[in-house]
Amino acid sequence: MSSKLVTIASFEYVSDLQVLKTKLEFEGIQVILKDHNVLNSDPMISYAIGGAKLQVFKEDEARALEIYDELRHYAIDDEGNLIQCPNCKAQKSESYYERKTIFHKLFPFFEKRKYKCLHCNMITKP
Repeated sequence: MSSKLVTIASFEYVSDLQVLKTKLEFEGIQVILKDHNVLNSDPMISYAIGGAKLQVFKEDEARALEIYDELRHYAIDDEGNLIQCPNCKAQKSESYYERKTIFHKLFPFFEKRKYKCLHCNMITKP
């Protein structure tokens, strides 16, 4: 087995990371967690360190990403339909917050929601 690790996801909250970790381990994929203990002791620094990271070995990357895509919850509109990217028409978008100002970092719920397409990385407003 190769010793090359790749980060397949980073999470703001350790609890979200644990769900994916459990599923991947159940599927036989060895998982390495990075920075999760730091966030357990001080969750307020999540953005400063880029969240808790979930890593797998390079040869398991494609399979791990497939499993992660099955578990993801993509953004939906008010009628329950998946948000469609105006650029590439993909229906794999997630809510996105820039949190550029200190105010929005402290109070992220005041920032207007945007969507980020996971296919082409375009950021759009609803």
